[in-house]
Amino acid sequence: MIVVPIKEGENIERALKKLKRKFEKTGVVKELRRRKQFDKPSVINRERRMKAIYIQKLQQDALNQ
Repeated sequence: MIVVPIKEGENIERALKKLKRKFEKTGVVKELRRRKQFDKPSVINRERRMKAIYIQKLQQDALNQ
């Protein structure tokens, strides 16, 4: 459970902004979206492989320049 302490006289908008930042840092929303639908393990593996290839390509391009 995410808790945001609010100081005396603190604006509610500021507290909501802190809460939103904490949600983004912990990845709660990202996890909920990921679990919304089932992805086959083969699709997940393919996406991971493609991401790894993309990152390697970026690193190679950075080294070659």
